[in-house]
This record gives sequence, C-alpha cells and structure tokens, in this order.
Amino acid sequence: MLSTALQTTLIVAIVLVAVAVVAYLGYRIMRSSQDLGTDAEKATFETLHQVSVAAPHLANGLTPEGAAKAGRHLRQLLSCAGLAITDTTSVLATDGSIPSGPGSEENTLSLAAITLSTRRTQVRRGAQGDMICSPVMVREVAVGTVCAFTPKAGAGLVRAVSEVASWVAAQVGLAELDESRALLMEAEVRALRAQISPHFIYNSLNAIASFINTDPQRARQLVVEFADFTRYSFRRHGDFTTLAEELQAIDRYLLLEKARFGERIRVSLSIAPEVLSTVIPFLSLQPLVENAVRHGLESKPGGGLITLVAQDSGQYAEITVEDDGVGIDPVALAQVLAGTTESVHVGLRNVDVRLRQVYGDAHGLVIDTAPGAGTLITLRVPKFRAGVEANAPASSGA
Repeated sequence: MLSTALQTTLIVAIVLVAVAVVAYLGYRIMRSSQDLGTDAEKATFETLHQVSVAAPHLANGLTPEGAAKAGRHLRQLLSCAGLAITDTTSVLATDGSIPSGPGSEENTLSLAAITLSTRRTQVRRGAQGDMICSPVMVREVAVGTVCAFTPKAGAGLVRAVSEVASWVAAQVGLAELDESRALLMEAEVRALRAQISPHFIYNSLNAIASFINTDPQRARQLVVEFADFTRYSFRRHGDFTTLAEELQAIDRYLLLEKARFGERIRVSLSIAPEVLSTVIPFLSLQPLVENAVRHGLESKPGGGLITLVAQDSGQYAEITVEDDGVGIDPVALAQVLAGTTESVHVGLRNVDVRLRQVYGDAHGLVIDTAPGAGTLITLRVPKFRAGVEANAPASSGA
C-alpha cells in the first residue's frame, strides 16, 4: 500500500516538474522572440527604422510636405527637443518644441544662412536653449540645413546632427538624379521625334502627292494614316505606351513606306494577343522598324522582308524586329551603342539607353548583325512593373 502511494507521489512530482520546465522554456522562447538583444542592437534597430520610414518622404527632394513628414522621424532619431529643416531661403518644416516668440524664425534663418555660407555646422547658445545647424550638401553645394533645438548642445548631438544632414543630402541627391534621368528620357524621346520629322515627313508627303492624280482615294487614305502617325509620334504627354498602341503606329508607318517602295518592302507579323497590353517606353519599337526600312532594305536592290514577332515569355514579353537587308558592321554598331561615334543608327542607341534606364542593364537591345546578313534586334521587357503605366492616348482632335 505504501509502495503504491509512493509511486503515485513520484509520478505527480515528475509531472509537475515537467510542466514547470515546459512553462519556463515557453516563457524564455516568448521573451527571446520579443527581445531585440543588447542595448546596442536595440539602438541600431531604432536608427535603421527611423531612417527607413523617413527616406520615402524625401524622394522628391526638399519640399515642405516631405520635410514635415521626414522631420518627425529625424527628430526622434536625434532625441532632440525640436527640429527644423530649411532650404536656402525659408524654413520648410518644424517638429517638436521650437523656441517661440518674436524673431524666432528669423533667428533660425540667420543661423541657417551662416551655415549655408560657411558650409559648416554651427552652434548657437541661447536663453531658451541651444541650436545646432548643419548644412545639407549635394555635390558640394549647400541646398539646405537641418537644425536641432536642445536645452544643452553636447559634442555627441552636434556630430549626430551633422550625420543626419549628410543622410538628408544623400536622399536629396538621389531625388535629383531621378529627376535628371527623367529629363534625359524626355530629351531622348524629343530627339527621336526630331529624327522622324525631317526625313519621314518629306518622303511621306511626296508619296501622297504622287497618288493625288492617279489614285485620289488612296491619297486620302494615306493622308489619314499620316495624320494619325504624326499625332502619335509628336504627342506631348507620357513616357510609356502599350505594345498595342505602338504596333498601330508601326502599321501606319509601314503603310506610308509601302506607298513609296511598293512591293520592295514585305512585312510579316506574329503577335501573341496576351502581350498586347504590355507597357513599353514610348517610341521604343517604331525606331527599330524605321531602322530596318531606312538602313536595312532601302539600299538593297529588290528590297526585302521585315519580320516583327512579339511573344509571351513567362514574366516577359519578347519582341524581335528582323530584316534581311544589308546588315551593320558589328564594330561600328558597338561604337554606336557605346555613344562613341555619330551614326545614322542613332535611334538604336536612343532606344537601348532608355530600355536600360527603365528596366536595368539586362534589358538593353540584343542585336545580331553582319554586313550582308541582315539584322535581328531582340528586346525583353517585363509584362508588369510597378510604377510603369501607359498614358491614355490623345484624342484624334488633339
């Protein structure tokens, strides 16, 4: 009887100990999942968190709205009483406890002006506290300041404000770089339009004129096609279009060129319907077809065949433009794409540069060619890409 009672007691004790161990381990696991580690690790996490949430607000540079939203996080990062962000002439935004009263903003701007002129961090002591002001330097030009307000400015906070100003400068520099890229793309599109206008318009109008007396119905049709093509090519809005819209423009372009060359130009199309909605840079295919006509087939006795294929390739649309014309010297082509020489094939480099800017270097043009062997141009673009949208086409009355 005693033996049975002892066994029962031992079993209960073992169960209680096991439950306690499991509970303790569970508690430790839960704590470890919530614990960020040492104080240094916690500080690192908090710093990275604050700069990561502040960065998107500076994506457009130093603007009042962006500075106001980023300033909240930067003040928490610095653990200062107040923070102000200025450009070269005004206070863009403030956050936290800022000295108030007559002349307070002028006081901030006066120290900011000294900081901008000296391009060095300045500290001003005052009855209501100290102010630290550091310049925001972008490519050695002071474009603004970050000013922190604190009861007592220590050396550590002075260095921290300087580092935050340097970080803001990096974000503003990236924003200016993005803007420069956008302007470059716009300039390159304008260059393509300028390239189209003199050569193509002159020849198209001559072709239309040749049919006015002999075939007025066809002349009227060509005038409509010419108007639609030029309206598309010279539209003033949008960096992107759909593959379907670009193909419509190519169809009109080829109709006009066939009016000039007749049966010397033959065209073969193979377009997968599922890629028609793919968004591509505006005027990224038409110049390739124009290159095939002008520099591939125009100087070839008897003309030739242009083959345009657009097919589904998983996450990408793969598009090829091929001609069996005179071809291009590979060495000369490499120089054109590198931008080291002037050439009649400038449209190829223009398209290649824009594709790389939008999609990355892996998505530039792939060109297979040789003298007398024709030219095959391949491009692969993502079927879907965040931030890339086609602009609505202009109305026919635009």
